[in-house]
Amino acid sequence: MSTIMRQDRELTPFAWGERLLDEWFRSLPMRRPFGFAWDWPGEDLIRVDEFREGDTVVIKAEVPGIDPAEDVEITVSDGILNIKAERRLEADREDKGYVRHELRYGSMSRSLPLPAGVKESDIKATYKDGILEIRVPVPAEPEASKAITIPVSTA
Repeated sequence: MSTIMRQDRELTPFAWGERLLDEWFRSLPMRRPFGFAWDWPGEDLIRVDEFREGDTVVIKAEVPGIDPAEDVEITVSDGILNIKAERRLEADREDKGYVRHELRYGSMSRSLPLPAGVKESDIKATYKDGILEIRVPVPAEPEASKAITIPVSTA
């Protein structure tokens, strides 16, 4: 059996400065609009995969550790699918004697545009193993209208 030991980065003047700048950028309240790579897609933004499966748009949202019956709200308004979720703090967390507490708790959300012509009543959602899957049936493309010439008669 081998022992895994944590290794800190060498504290050269450059590494120390890099760590200091990283911590400073992370503490800025306006950091999200700039889209720094380490924050994308944001702490309160639900991460999703969106793809087409035949005539259905499938959206898989990463929301582990929640009770979907109580902590998820999915709405559609003006062609926008809105997903809101909340991961609640454990009531007995103080009794556990944490050494490290890194899991994120609180509200998170995501808004995604839907294809034109979607019927909101046909949208279905399921939750399994921390993944919220939303299936959006997309209506068949209407036939392209043909241009016709209308003769003009003289009276």
